[in-house]
Amino acid sequence: MVTRGFSSGRKPPTDADARIPPGQYLEQGFPVLSAGPTPRVRTEDWSFTLKQGPRPIKTWNWTEFNALPLTKMTRDIHCVTAWTKFDTAWQGVLVDDILADAGIEPPTAFVLALSFDGYTTNVPTQDLTAGKAMVALLYEGKPITPDHGGPARLLVPHLYFWKSAKWLNGLQFTERDEPGFWELRGYHIYGDPWREQRYTGDP
Repeated sequence: MVTRGFSSGRKPPTDADARIPPGQYLEQGFPVLSAGPTPRVRTEDWSFTLKQGPRPIKTWNWTEFNALPLTKMTRDIHCVTAWTKFDTAWQGVLVDDILADAGIEPPTAFVLALSFDGYTTNVPTQDLTAGKAMVALLYEGKPITPDHGGPARLLVPHLYFWKSAKWLNGLQFTERDEPGFWELRGYHIYGDPWREQRYTGDP
């Protein structure tokens, strides 16, 4: 018999513990969280537009976009509601390859992600380039379902998952860091899971 107090009850940290940001728990499923109703966007109606301010730079339809180089990315993802999911497998077009196909370098330091349902979220340009982010078209080798943001969603896995905008239809370069839907409603302007930047006022 071990008397209470003689055993700390703490287990040594594991590799999994090191992958979970502060305040998060490991989720085996894939919860569905959305700001509103799920839009049903047909691929034949889908388009993606790169903009600088209000000015369109280039637009792709579904066929044209899928002809761009496709990259696989397996990453942990972290939701602001406190769940973390390990090793999510995506395939899509890196933001770098979108810019290359448009023949441009990033013109400003900030971007607004634009969605079919009117949702927006802001991301610094440097968090989308150098292989850090993609427009995802497949999840676990299959088309992304509408409830998870299909047919295409932004994937910025190193930030809280609200930054990975669902039902994406464009990226807009902006001169300043313009808050999006949740940022205007009290969420953090940046959203680093490792710094627990959930809400306005968090460090």
